[in-house]
Parts: sequence; C-alpha cells; structure tokens
Amino acid sequence: MIESNRIFHNARVGRAVLCAPLCETGGSRHSQRARECAPDLRVRRQFEAVIKSPQWSSPIQLAARVGCLRACIALVFASVLSARAEPQPTLKDVYKGCFLIGAALNRAQIFEEDAKGAAIVKAQFNTITPENILKWEAVHPRPDGYDFEAADRYVAFGESNGMFIVGHNLVWHSQTPRWVFQDASGKPLDREALLARMREHIHTVVGRYKGKIRGWDVVNEALNENGTLRRSPWLQSIGEDYLLKAYEFAHEADPDAELYYNDYGLENAAKRQGALALIRSLRSKGARIAGVGLQGHYKLARPTEEEVEQTIQAFEQLQVKVMITELDVSVLPTASQYQGADVNANFEPSAKINPYTNGLPDSVQQQLAKRYASLFAVFLKHRDSVKRVTFWGVADGGSWLNDWPVRKRTDYPLLFDRNYVAKPAFEAVAKSVKQ
Repeated sequence: MIESNRIFHNARVGRAVLCAPLCETGGSRHSQRARECAPDLRVRRQFEAVIKSPQWSSPIQLAARVGCLRACIALVFASVLSARAEPQPTLKDVYKGCFLIGAALNRAQIFEEDAKGAAIVKAQFNTITPENILKWEAVHPRPDGYDFEAADRYVAFGESNGMFIVGHNLVWHSQTPRWVFQDASGKPLDREALLARMREHIHTVVGRYKGKIRGWDVVNEALNENGTLRRSPWLQSIGEDYLLKAYEFAHEADPDAELYYNDYGLENAAKRQGALALIRSLRSKGARIAGVGLQGHYKLARPTEEEVEQTIQAFEQLQVKVMITELDVSVLPTASQYQGADVNANFEPSAKINPYTNGLPDSVQQQLAKRYASLFAVFLKHRDSVKRVTFWGVADGGSWLNDWPVRKRTDYPLLFDRNYVAKPAFEAVAKSVKQ
C-alpha cells in the first residue's frame, strides 16, 4: 500500500511536469515544446525511474501510468494549440505611419448583425466607408423625408472605434431616385430647381455629420471611358458647372471636411487625362478638392502594376492626396471585353465564367496573394501621396463582385474568405511593409 501511494503521488506530479520524457520516448516531433513543460529535472528523473520499474504490474499501477500518458498527450496538444493561437498582425498596426487602411461596410456590419465581419473591421482597420447607406436612394428616398437610421449607426460605429469616417457619396448618376430630377408632375427640373434640390440634400446630409465624417466623396464617376463628361441627368439639367456647385455646397456645409473626386478606371490613359483636366479646372475655379479616389476594382493581371503607378504619379503632380478607395481583385474570367466598373453593367451567366463554385484552387490563391503583394508594393512606394487604402468589403461572401457584372457568381476578391478566415492574400498584404 505504501508503494502504491508513492506511485500515485508521482503520477500526480507527472500530470504537471512529466510530459517531456514520455514524448521523447515516443519520438514525438513536439519533444522540444514538451521539455519546456517540465522544468523540474529532479522530479522528472524520479518519475522515469518509477515508470521503468518492473513493479509496474498491478492494475492500479498500470492505471497510474495510463493516467500520466493521457496527461502528457493533453499537455502536448494544449501547447501546440496555444502556439497556433498566437494573434495575427493587425493591418492598422502594420501600416501605421504609412497610410490609413480600411474597409467598406454593408448594413449588416454597421448594425453588427454580421458579428464576425464587424469584429474584423474593429480589429484590422482604422478607417471606414459605407457601401450604400449614404447614397441618395438610401438616405433620402422620398422628396419629403430622410432616413438617417443606418447612417447614424455607421457614424456611431466609426466614432466608438476611433476611426477616420468617410462619406460616400453625394452626387452620382446611379442609385439616385428618378424623382430627384423631376418636378411634381414628372417633368424634368430646370437648372435652378435641380441646383436647389442638390444644395438642400448636401447641406442636410453633410451638415448632420459636420465634424464627424471627415472626408466626402462629393462627386462620383462623372467621366466616360474616353475622359469626357458623362451625360448624366445632372449634366443635362444643370450644365458642366454642376460639379463646381457640388463642391461649393459641400464646403459650405462643413468647411473642415476633406472633399474628394472618386472614379474607376483611371489607369486607362484617356480617362486619366480627362480626370486630371477636370480636377485642374475645378480647383482653378475655387473647388476645394483635397484628393482623388482611385477605386481599384482590379483583376489578377489588369491593370498592370506599372499602370497603377503611372496613375498615382500623375495625380501626385496635382499635389492632391491619392486614395485607393474601393480595392478588390476579381479572380474570375472576364464576362466581356468591357473593362470598366460601371455598376449598371450586366452580362449573362455561364459556367465558363464561374469556374470556382466549389472553392478556389490553391494555385489561384497564390496568384491572388502575389497580386496583392505587388499592388501594395506600389502603394508603399508612394506612401507620401497615398493616404488611404480601403477594401470594398470585408469577406468574400459579401463582395459585390458575386453579383456584378454577372449575377450569382462565386468570386474571391478580398483578404478574408466566406468563413471570415484570413487568406494567403492577407498574409501577403501584412508582410508587404517589411519587404
């Protein structure tokens, strides 16, 4: 009985400190970490002597040995899981001192119904943009009323997490209700009536968040692919100075807010030249344009990194801030020869242009990671002028690219997958600063 008590005493000690020799005997690849679990060499050797004793023959003694072995295995796996649970780097910390890094939020994330997505935003980013809730159709859906519920929650989300809050957008040809351009009888508004409606909308929305939303995409996508002004209802009813008036009204509403021009496809030389000329002209007439947003809806191979860099350099010459405002990288085949990002584009679905419905092959995952690393190398090279990089979404499942320009496709354009797990592209972006 005395020997049995000694054995059980040592078995209890073994649960705490003796995983190392057992693992070493078994040739475990975790032996080094197991040794770190057992700092008391004297006790370890004492226990080794006991378990090697020929007296390990009774059921009680055997049970003690099995208990030790189970404790060893549990400790080893606990140590391995602990090592794997080391926190990932946060992008906002990695890019501190380089530029702001953020994401566009959908309604579910703003209201934290998508708890996992909201948690990623809080952990990883220091600036936010709303995907839709500040567009005219959402915030001002009726002539006689506004809906600020979602916008208020969005601003509160940013403020409570110490983020730079961006407003998107004020004047756009799309997602603007038809009534905005019509009188009570449905006829087109004249110039003065539409200007008054624009001013009232901008003053109401920008004024409500004065001092809270610190930067506004005032005019969005005013250019055609060839660099000429898009013949939107704004242009047709007011004339070319609708752009100047939009910036004037926004500055009146919040003199301290930064005002931006935002567009896609500015890597296209013709459109870029049109944007450069537009911004020069507006600024010469007094528009307080602080920066330009390059949307950054890219593919795996297009535009080239050289074209992205040329575009950044061109706007650097205007001495305005450069923002990458809607970054994502589609991995899917193109649906047509169209290379823009007009939200109204729509093409027929087919299996040929939706090849990854069952998951993304590792080879394509690595292409995506390499592409993101190359893009961020360009952004970092121009960190003196690039002030913000915002991803258009949080995780793949919520990306607009699943339904544009073809509905119900399965795309993988962001840093987090459909289970909110960081992808190789996340690691590539996080490591880009060190390279």
